[in-house]
Amino acid sequence: MDTALILNRMMRLCSLSEHCSSDILSRLEKYEGIDAEAIVGRLTAEGYLDDARYARAFARDKSSLYCWGTAKIRVALQRKDICAQDIDNALSQIDMESADARLLSAATLKWKSLSKETDPQKKRAKFFRFLLGRGYTLDKVYKVYDTVRTAKRD
Repeated sequence: MDTALILNRMMRLCSLSEHCSSDILSRLEKYEGIDAEAIVGRLTAEGYLDDARYARAFARDKSSLYCWGTAKIRVALQRKDICAQDIDNALSQIDMESADARLLSAATLKWKSLSKETDPQKKRAKFFRFLLGRGYTLDKVYKVYDTVRTAKRD
């Protein structure tokens, strides 16, 4: 396949939604006889690809739309070969007040869903496992656990 045609396809793909360099490189693996690094370099030079911009958008979306914690976002970005500086910058731009409010909301819903659990140790373990799986740090989970456990019952 023609390199110019593939480049145009990748430009169109990148103009529709954010992608990182590793996403594009993995897409280009299926094409034989092309210089994938050159295509990624051209996309980066022309502004179609920007790993820092991708990291910011990814962190913002995963935090606000999916209630992910910073640990889960960090690991996901590391798996996409985003540099540590871009990851730290992206995580620092998350609105932590809103993220904490979403954490409390998710924790409250989970706590209510565990109301039928009679064993307090199992209930606590399920609660912690859920929030740790969402990528929240252990100290935040402890704080929110104390909050929801001692919250006034409606």
